[in-house]
Amino acid sequence: MADMTSLPQSTFPVAALDWLIDDRGAQVLALGRTCVPLMRMLAERGDRLTANDPDPSGVRRMLARAPRALPTVSDAARLPFVPCAFDVVLINQSFHALDHEVVLPELARVLKPGGHLALSYTIRDDSVPWVRRLVTLMRAVDPQAMTGDYGSASVDALGASPHFPAVERRDFRLWAPIGRAAMLDMVGRRFPDLAEDRRAELLAEVASLYDSSARAPEPLLLPYRVACWRARVDHSEFTSGLTLPDDGLPISL
Repeated sequence: MADMTSLPQSTFPVAALDWLIDDRGAQVLALGRTCVPLMRMLAERGDRLTANDPDPSGVRRMLARAPRALPTVSDAARLPFVPCAFDVVLINQSFHALDHEVVLPELARVLKPGGHLALSYTIRDDSVPWVRRLVTLMRAVDPQAMTGDYGSASVDALGASPHFPAVERRDFRLWAPIGRAAMLDMVGRRFPDLAEDRRAELLAEVASLYDSSARAPEPLLLPYRVACWRARVDHSEFTSGLTLPDDGLPISL
């Protein structure tokens, strides 16, 4: 979803991250470059981070925010880790892009007993009146504007996995400031091929909406909902034994 969802890392609610990873200093696998916006916050918490992406460029972007993270390059379906290596596997904004039937058993394999999968999606909240007016203006140009699929519905796949039978959910409210120029730029970039006269008309309408809704000099606040899930791992469905690393106890299943 491109519209109004590109948030700076600093706007992710601290309370949401503390809920997703409820033990500071945990062994955390940040799965995929979509975790980039959270990496600095994770590092500042003191979590022991492993950054994983199938492309080296994705890992480099993650390390730019958390230089001490352990870099690994692999597909999520074939993770290069011993069983029971992590307390938490974190996936932000990209669970829908995974092959759940293949990936979920692999994530369960690398999670410690009592560990959990942590998922998050930041979703625009259209309940605020000025946002509904903005949506109306944009859909007058393109009926598909500001619709799209966030991907959060994919979390329902957890309910079909025997490896993650218990799923908790909690939502957090997020307000992201946006100035007048930034809003006009956001809308303008959404319609790069619009005829110049219609584009000027649309931007004038958006500017008017902003001026009538904002309380100068304060910026408008874009409303979002940060949806979070925690799913505890259950190893009982594995047909072969898992062995904990180092001096851990073997688990015979």
